[in-house]
Amino acid sequence: MFAHLFATMNDKLDEIMRLYPRTTGDRREHLNKQLDVLKAMSDSIVEHWLSFEEKMAEFYSAMKAAQDDDPAASVPLVTHAPKNLEPQLADNETVQAEQTSGAHHAHGVSPNGKMQDEVCSYSFSEDTAFLISRGQGYFRLHMFGHAASELGKAIEMSPDCQLARLFMAMTLMHMQQWNDAEKHFQILISLTEHAKWRAIGYNALGCIQAVHMNLELAEQFFRKAHHADPSFTDSMMNLKCCKERNGQQLSLRFGSAELIR
Repeated sequence: MFAHLFATMNDKLDEIMRLYPRTTGDRREHLNKQLDVLKAMSDSIVEHWLSFEEKMAEFYSAMKAAQDDDPAASVPLVTHAPKNLEPQLADNETVQAEQTSGAHHAHGVSPNGKMQDEVCSYSFSEDTAFLISRGQGYFRLHMFGHAASELGKAIEMSPDCQLARLFMAMTLMHMQQWNDAEKHFQILISLTEHAKWRAIGYNALGCIQAVHMNLELAEQFFRKAHHADPSFTDSMMNLKCCKERNGQQLSLRFGSAELIR
């Protein structure tokens, strides 16, 4: 149901984006009204989703508290981290946690829904998990300003939380706040032991240097990304792009599509 709704909304937005530069007068005003409708729908969906997430979080907190009072009680242990947290973020974009009470482990979740204990392990509080969940929701809706606000709060609570750093860094890349994104990717690289995440971090640092036309340094980062994880193909594509640009505009892949599927 929701997939169809968002597909329809995206199709309509694509149509508006295609027509908008060529329209004036009444036709332009009609497109503006359509944009207002799409924005209102998006805002409504976000608010209802956040309200539902908050209610569910409160319910599981109450259930966990009941279990603490009566250890014999059978209470489901919810995994509150959204899907697609496995750190495989290759995409086609160009540069222009599990929630439990207290501090338990959060596991990566692969696109097929299976838990990936060997992929990544985090430790952060229920409050941090809730903020990350909100930030991820905004991120998937491309509401990057709101996402940055929620993820920033999560990082304040849990500075070593790799998941929050990842989403924050990617969010800032979309917002073209290169210096702040660079800081978060550097911290992520220093924290993570997972090869894929290190490759993503180095690749993003290379993209940032390329934006500033520091191409030699960019190429060094792309090589580091490839060395960290040869299966992450974006780094070699970006390296090739830098070497073969011939005065043309760079088109670099920094990765994030897996986070919004």
